[in-house]
Amino acid sequence: MPTNEITIMATKVLFTGKTHTTSSHIEGKPAGGERVDIHLSTPGAPGNDISFTAIPNHPAAEQLFAGAWSACYSGALALVAQMKKVTLPADLSVDIQVDLVMRDDAYFIQARIDVAMPGVAHDVAEAIALAAHGVCPYSKAVHGNIDIVTNVTETRAEGRLAESV
Repeated sequence: MPTNEITIMATKVLFTGKTHTTSSHIEGKPAGGERVDIHLSTPGAPGNDISFTAIPNHPAAEQLFAGAWSACYSGALALVAQMKKVTLPADLSVDIQVDLVMRDDAYFIQARIDVAMPGVAHDVAEAIALAAHGVCPYSKAVHGNIDIVTNVTETRAEGRLAESV
């Protein structure tokens, strides 16, 4: 008779590529001339288990993936908010951490996404953050392939809803 066994896999995080993405306006540019500022973590810095001793510090694949994903996901947040008639705050930010992990002698990646929408009601911000995964090509590409946790980390009780969502 078959039994339902649960296998607990040992997971070790080897490296975490981190990005902090904000949307900012370039002085003197017309509307639509926004740029995305992405800050990357430094491989070999305190808190990162892997260091590159044979070569100068450079962005790791996990950082580059997180950076491209965060830029795309930020655009998806804006598109979903526009469809829901919600004004996003100027201080919107997206933090993505992509971990390189070892699980049962195999390499994988996993991700954590923290979205800060100060001034947007928490339930509205969560709805936008989750819906953005259905718009963002990077989110769609990894859906079902890697573990992803999305959190809305900063909101206030009052919303910026122009119409009902």
